[in-house]
Amino acid sequence: MKATQTLHNLGQSLWLDNITRDILNNGTLKRYVDEFSVTGLTSNPTIFEHAISKSASYDEDIVGFNEQGVHDEALFFELALQDLRRAADLFLSAHTRTNGVDGYVSLELSPRLAYDTKASVASAKELHAKANRPNLFIKIPGTKEGNPAIEESIFSSVPINVTLLFSADHYVASAEAYMRGIERRIDAGLSPNVRSVASVFLSRWDKATMDKAPSELRNKLGIAVGQQVYKAYRDILDSDRWQRLANFGAQAQRLLFASTGTKDPKASDILYVSALAAPNTIDTMPEETLVAFHDHGVVKGSMPRDGGDFKTVLDGFQKAGIDLTKLAADLQSDGAKSFDKSWDSLLQTIQSKSESLQTK
Repeated sequence: MKATQTLHNLGQSLWLDNITRDILNNGTLKRYVDEFSVTGLTSNPTIFEHAISKSASYDEDIVGFNEQGVHDEALFFELALQDLRRAADLFLSAHTRTNGVDGYVSLELSPRLAYDTKASVASAKELHAKANRPNLFIKIPGTKEGNPAIEESIFSSVPINVTLLFSADHYVASAEAYMRGIERRIDAGLSPNVRSVASVFLSRWDKATMDKAPSELRNKLGIAVGQQVYKAYRDILDSDRWQRLANFGAQAQRLLFASTGTKDPKASDILYVSALAAPNTIDTMPEETLVAFHDHGVVKGSMPRDGGDFKTVLDGFQKAGIDLTKLAADLQSDGAKSFDKSWDSLLQTIQSKSESLQTK
């Protein structure tokens, strides 16, 4: 049995951290579903920028939407939703089979709304309705500014993928925003069944400390943070607060391990996937990581309920003079800035393509 199937059987969902129109058209994504046990995918502005800039598959639609007067962000969302609807349909059987637990795709909100809760919620509702698919998440950053929009969106019945989480504290804050939204729905007599995932980014920890960490701790920080977050996740699911919500029919906000592609060329290309196997979680992988794990992955069992020996690793970094609380804040801030740059680059790519296609 291939490692991807073994991981799926353990209870962890494998999602692809990529989407292009080409892998939809040429059957690659369907092959990943059929042969690699893939049951969902995530997208972001960088992924779409690469997809649109490196393929002619979008050109006809770009011309068509421009002729209709659709430009900039509106044009991007039209293109993205075309791809994501097709992918969502491909994952619909997994979504139905798991009663809405699995089988999702994700679309990111515009970062231009990052500091406007009301506009973020309105846009999340509009995009989800426009997608017209039950298995589509709207991605909102789990920042201090983003958490109110997460709560309001959940209250408004919009499924949310909380992104840009880097620590256990970040995760807990997003989980509390999710629970507040569910609690408000229960108090209002509404269904508590609004789904969410919380995406914690891992490999960026190791990239940020690659030249600072003692040799014996190299490439261990991201895994330790993932283990710490997993313990926090399990603690929340065991809490009286969550058990009360579950009694009303609420479904858990699932933990998603993101940024699981290895950054260090000297390290194993399946480093994070092998270490973070755990039931009722998700691992969203870059395409090369998914293929590598399918080819030569090893599943050694499930992560311990208490996260294992993460405290030893975290203490080692603290003793080496690395302020992990500050680093978590810096990684989230840098991630948000990178998101802004990717968004600008994406819109510039669409503008450049629009102009070049007009001259043909």
